[in-house]
Amino acid sequence: MPGATIPNRPVYRSNPEETKELQRQVKELLPKGHVRESMSPCAVPVLLVPKKDGTWRMCVDYRAINNITIKYRHPIPRLDDMLDELHGSCVFTKIDLKSGYHQIRMKEGDEWKAAFKTKYGLYEWLVMPFGLTNAPRTFMRLMNHALRKFIGKFVVVYFDDILVYSKNLDEHINHLHFVLAVLRKEKLYANLKKCSFCMDKVMFLGYVVSAKGIKVDKEKVKAIKEWPTPNSITEVRSFHGLASFYRRFVKDFSTLASPLTEIVQKSVGFKWGSEQDRSFIEIKERLCGAPLLALPYFSKTFEIECDASGIGIGAVLMQEKWPIACFSERLNKTTLNYPTYDKELYALVRALETWQHYL
Repeated sequence: MPGATIPNRPVYRSNPEETKELQRQVKELLPKGHVRESMSPCAVPVLLVPKKDGTWRMCVDYRAINNITIKYRHPIPRLDDMLDELHGSCVFTKIDLKSGYHQIRMKEGDEWKAAFKTKYGLYEWLVMPFGLTNAPRTFMRLMNHALRKFIGKFVVVYFDDILVYSKNLDEHINHLHFVLAVLRKEKLYANLKKCSFCMDKVMFLGYVVSAKGIKVDKEKVKAIKEWPTPNSITEVRSFHGLASFYRRFVKDFSTLASPLTEIVQKSVGFKWGSEQDRSFIEIKERLCGAPLLALPYFSKTFEIECDASGIGIGAVLMQEKWPIACFSERLNKTTLNYPTYDKELYALVRALETWQHYL
């Protein structure tokens, strides 16, 4: 931002082992041409974040730089909209780009603006790092530009995840040829180990996608099933967040989760009672038995089934009696006082508002 003070933040303290690990990771980046030593007046610290496999990821704390950065507003696609594109498809290929952000060169002359420091030096990125506020939208813009001829026809893209979908294998091979030719031309490289080619079902953004529809990821549901009873607000919030990702699979999710939502939203401290325990157990059971959701056909008629309870409303979007998505919402202070008939009518209104693009 014009007139902003250039940040120069102190290095975070670290123990000897952490310091060695930070320097090791920096030394790996130097010969790759990802970073270089810097004389920048701008400097922010780095820290280590634990990964699931027990190793460490070096992260730059870009909050000070992000606070003075003019935000770029390129659109990020909605997950629901991308899934809707897949109806009628039977063959899928998922392409995962290798270190996607690092395949974008920083603008020459601007490298100093993203400089970071460790105990032993000051460095600047030559490629786009994670953590910058505009990095996700910049990457999305690149992908939309590179694959613009195919998006909405046989490709959906979400950052470094590319899904190619087709109605049959012959068509799919042609589609793959077009996509791979563009990636080669744009010098965008895939991580072969994370790619899946010509599959009848594929894992995409937390869902199992097939010709029949979408299902929950068994690994995520297993994690939910094995989740121990929460002992703090933070643990409740973590469970609620993971379960909410699959709320479209659970009828009346908001009503079921209401006792947990109250703990998260109200500043009354952690209090776990029988209501919370019932909610916790039932959400687990519902997700373990989550139905297959159909992908919508926009040439067919949609149906909506609504209901209302004492504290919430719910609706199911269907085609030929097959569920496509579930919607639910807790009632507020005003709508709680509605008579039952009005609550049910309100459920219909909210369902129509939510799914107006289908109807």
